[in-house]
Amino acid sequence: MSVKQQYIKSQIERWIQQAEMDAGDRLPSESELAGQFNVCRTTVRGAIRLLKDEGKLFVKHGSGTYITRTMQTIPSSLDRLYSIGDMIVSAGLVEEQRLEYIRKLEAPAEVAFHLELDKHDSVVVMERSRMANGEPVAHSVNYIPTLFAGDTLDEQHFKGSLFHHLEHKSGIRIVSADSQIIVPAPGDPHCRKLAVHPEATVLLMKQTHYDEMNRRVLYSLDYVRSDIFTFWIRRMR
Repeated sequence: MSVKQQYIKSQIERWIQQAEMDAGDRLPSESELAGQFNVCRTTVRGAIRLLKDEGKLFVKHGSGTYITRTMQTIPSSLDRLYSIGDMIVSAGLVEEQRLEYIRKLEAPAEVAFHLELDKHDSVVVMERSRMANGEPVAHSVNYIPTLFAGDTLDEQHFKGSLFHHLEHKSGIRIVSADSQIIVPAPGDPHCRKLAVHPEATVLLMKQTHYDEMNRRVLYSLDYVRSDIFTFWIRRMR
């Protein structure tokens, strides 16, 4: 990144603001921008790349460069356990959810392994999408052993926070989790539910949650948009 590219980046941002351009509007071509700011096309291309990396522009080959809709990021420290809903609300955004289903089934092999269940043990599975200011930002598939969920978790009565529901309806208070953050496999169908913008990339958090007795009470597959959620941890030497 050169100083000149950084300067032209700020000039393009200022011009977009002054021109009152909105999400979906197309920018002038690289040649036009180069002439407007009296620089070479290479400098303009570098400035556009910087804006694209920040999620502010989307380059569609053969069509042009478009302004994207920007949303406030949702930061989370990896050493603290927050629900996705808590993270959305703490960022000052309005949280909603879209429940797809709640059903009981035999635990899949991966789920049985992480929850230390025996073969043929059943789980209650819940799938839902999470919205922030009306836009999908996360999609979760949650598995709770039927032994713990009992008959308290169904589509008719569930709403709000799963952590809150388990604590107040089932007497299960989640206090810790083992979390693995990975890039989902290509073609993962859950990712498509968050592909509201071409630049919306997805991370997958596989999480095993424990209660106060260190029992494994919840296994979650949490898909989150990496252009919205940011994760950080302080490391000490």
